[in-house]
Amino acid sequence: MMTAATRPSNLFYQSRLARPMLDRAEGVYFYDTTGKRYLDGSSGAMVSNIGHSNPRVIAAMKAQIDKSTFGYRLHFQNQAAEDLARMTAALMPEGLDRVFFVSGGSEAVESATKLARQYAICRGEGSRWKVISRFPSYHGCTLGALALTGYDPLSRPFAPMMRDMPKIAAPMCYLDRDNLDDAARGLKYAELLRDEILAQGPETVLAFIMEPVGGASTGALVAPDSYYARIREICDEFGILLIYDEVMTGAGRTGRFVASEHWGIVPDIVALSKGFAAGYAPLGAMVARTDIVEAVLDAGGFLHGFTYAGNPLACAAGVAVLQELQEQKLIENAAAMGAELKAELTKLMERYPFIGDVRGLGLLLAFELVADRETMTPLPKGLNAYNRLVDLAYERGLIIYSRRTRGGTEGDHFMVCPPLILTRGQIDEIIGILTDSLDAMAAEMNLPVAA
Repeated sequence: MMTAATRPSNLFYQSRLARPMLDRAEGVYFYDTTGKRYLDGSSGAMVSNIGHSNPRVIAAMKAQIDKSTFGYRLHFQNQAAEDLARMTAALMPEGLDRVFFVSGGSEAVESATKLARQYAICRGEGSRWKVISRFPSYHGCTLGALALTGYDPLSRPFAPMMRDMPKIAAPMCYLDRDNLDDAARGLKYAELLRDEILAQGPETVLAFIMEPVGGASTGALVAPDSYYARIREICDEFGILLIYDEVMTGAGRTGRFVASEHWGIVPDIVALSKGFAAGYAPLGAMVARTDIVEAVLDAGGFLHGFTYAGNPLACAAGVAVLQELQEQKLIENAAAMGAELKAELTKLMERYPFIGDVRGLGLLLAFELVADRETMTPLPKGLNAYNRLVDLAYERGLIIYSRRTRGGTEGDHFMVCPPLILTRGQIDEIIGILTDSLDAMAAEMNLPVAA
């Protein structure tokens, strides 16, 4: 008899990868229809910040369903959107107090760059259109966001269809073999932005967009402290807008509401999504300075928008998620548990010489595998370690997230980013399964393991 599990699917996604049928999710765990349990060690795609099936968020969404599930922004305001905008502005760095809702991270990035462009036009600076970004980086999969993304496998096939934007090297200082200290390295990478602005012509450069802590493309990359302040100075020098892509880092994941707080930086525009509604509804936001927004509105309005912008059901979920983050002190827990998880991941380097680096902030963490820790030479591409370790961990009931480290073409890093409700016992569970998985991979690939 054909069952739901064996019936051919009409659905397709990114590949033919087959996974079990999901039954339910609770806290940090998923359960498939056979009853097998999986620890969500990556919060999905770094989304489920408050864990799964939170009863207070579900109750808030049900209450909103009883009132309305949709109201178009040009026809009505809705209280959930007003409340969420107010709460968001209160949590952002001072001056970032105007909120524009979207349905996801790519839309948030597109909105940020289009607001920046319209701001330049209304100021009489129509020659500014170039948005400099970094390589590697990831800013979204729509053509506009993809033009900013520095990840060759995702962008190369679509290059003829879009206008590629200038790139500078991401501050991957852990790969450098020089005599500079961290502060000097941070400044060296920041100066690449100034050099690129001059090469492009300052009058043509609109903005610089960066992930304050790297996402999937660089595996939780954190720059030296000196980098952040110098980037802000360079943008100010040339009148260029600084956009922070906090789609992954925002909503508490790094131990602050937004990662920019770690360095006291106030960007001009911020993109939020993922943990902002924590997987309970499609939701994101662009947050900008009032003067930018008012200038655009005075010039005739923001020529941009989405049908589901400010959707009352999504915003009700967002309000409840932000309440949980604050009332349950989950941002503080992300900082504390993140430090403990990072320390445990770092200890794995003693057993596995092929772990070359452990990095990140809060519960946005990653480790990278290498053939040689001294030179940071990647493992041979043909091993496909970035896929194999994910599968081995999955078989053992742990979900982690991987990408190619070096521009998408080689290297292997793994994101370990569990929900912010993580406990000490669950850290031990993650490390136990990860150790078993690394042992299995080392045996398969003939990689060294210390006694």
